[in-house]
Amino acid sequence: MPVIGIGGTSAVSMQTIVDMRARLDDLQRQLASGRRATSYAGVGLDRGLTIGLRSQLSAISGYQQSITQVGVRLELMQNQLTQFDKVTQTSKSSIMLSQFALNGASQTRDQLNIKGTLDQLVGMLNTGADGRYLFSGRSVTQVPVDTTDHILDGDGLKAGLRQLISERRQADLGASGLGRVSVASSGGAATSITEDAGVFGFKLVGASSNIAGSTVTGPTGSPAVLDFDLGPANPNPGETVTFTFTLPDGTTRDLTLRATASATPDDDEFTIGADSTVTAGNLQTTLMASLGTMAATELTAASAIAAGNDFFDTDASNPPQRVDGPPFDTATAMIDGTAANTVQWYIGDNDTDDPRSTAVARADTALTVSYGSRANEHALRVSIQSMAIFSAVSFTGTDPNEEAQYNALKGRLGQALQGSATEQKLSDIAGQLAGAQIALNNAKERHQQTNSTLESLLQNIEGAPTEEVAAQILAMQTNLQATLQTTALLLRTTLLQYL
Repeated sequence: MPVIGIGGTSAVSMQTIVDMRARLDDLQRQLASGRRATSYAGVGLDRGLTIGLRSQLSAISGYQQSITQVGVRLELMQNQLTQFDKVTQTSKSSIMLSQFALNGASQTRDQLNIKGTLDQLVGMLNTGADGRYLFSGRSVTQVPVDTTDHILDGDGLKAGLRQLISERRQADLGASGLGRVSVASSGGAATSITEDAGVFGFKLVGASSNIAGSTVTGPTGSPAVLDFDLGPANPNPGETVTFTFTLPDGTTRDLTLRATASATPDDDEFTIGADSTVTAGNLQTTLMASLGTMAATELTAASAIAAGNDFFDTDASNPPQRVDGPPFDTATAMIDGTAANTVQWYIGDNDTDDPRSTAVARADTALTVSYGSRANEHALRVSIQSMAIFSAVSFTGTDPNEEAQYNALKGRLGQALQGSATEQKLSDIAGQLAGAQIALNNAKERHQQTNSTLESLLQNIEGAPTEEVAAQILAMQTNLQATLQTTALLLRTTLLQYL
């Protein structure tokens, strides 16, 4: 029979064994997981601190993911801008060095090559990443730039650049081909130059003369009229009069005519006649011929540039502009092109605010980085516009003025691609995006340092040191073994053995 009291002791020993076994299991779990507890309750008084630390780590993880994602986008944008600039510079050289050789076609080989370049530039601006277009402003799901074919040749009922250039050329040249000005005698030795009404063609700036006794009046009135009077006496050979005009693209050009005694004057000369009245008639003849030449060369080139500006320089409050016609050669004003009749070359977010503000990433609690871009930003637009104009202009090969027109167009496009000190450049966009990259990288480094510190602190609170846990397991196993042996002896003890 069992000894009274030994049964109770055995029961206590059994419970101790159960507790020690549970503790041993927990220690083995700690050794395997490296954590003291499976719940915040097991952390004890530090559970509030633990929750706060994990919240901070979670926020940092979110910021790091955002930084990584935006960093990829910025890297792609920088790569495209670098390539865009390289292609633009190469194309500028090709345009400036291009020779006027049609070879039986309506365009030069360089024009056809630049069309391929335009395709490349459009493709770069239509770059996307992780389901969004990078140069489309806020309209991240909308491809920013229409196709090159649509831009140049239109889309169905929508006019493209070639059509706008043609309409603008007709409006600027006018029916007479003199650039919407008329030349006539205003009595005696006086010559009058009169503008057409409206915004097209040559616009009078003024005139200057070193001919003794000559006078210049105007330009005055609307439409403007300029009068030049030789005076009572004939000019001397070599004396000049210069007329200055503003062209459709805003540039100015001088037309200088020189008096000569030759009966077969050069293109920029007028023959001195028997008196100043006859000489004035010769001046008028030369002036009309020179205006016709300048209209077919400088004015036509400037007209193409103006049409390009009308087509490309647009935003939400400034739609593309078209000549209010037909008829175009007598038109006097521009009208807004609509989405139904004119191709919109840029079809992304077309607002007028800062393009950088169209994409914002939060990199820290107090740091947001702006990295948006629009394909119609000035530095990007100028390249697209210049390549498109060069690709859109065509020639007949029969007009002797076409080579001079081609050269005038090249000069203007080269100047546009060169830009001025006050204009936005590709390096400006790249620099602003680089600033965003630097800010993100700095934030990333801060987060990495903070993350390391917080994880170390959290490990001190939640972590179970391997050496300490292993030592406890060994001690627990020893205690458990001793307890099991003692309990086994107690369970086998009888009254006889006890006595």
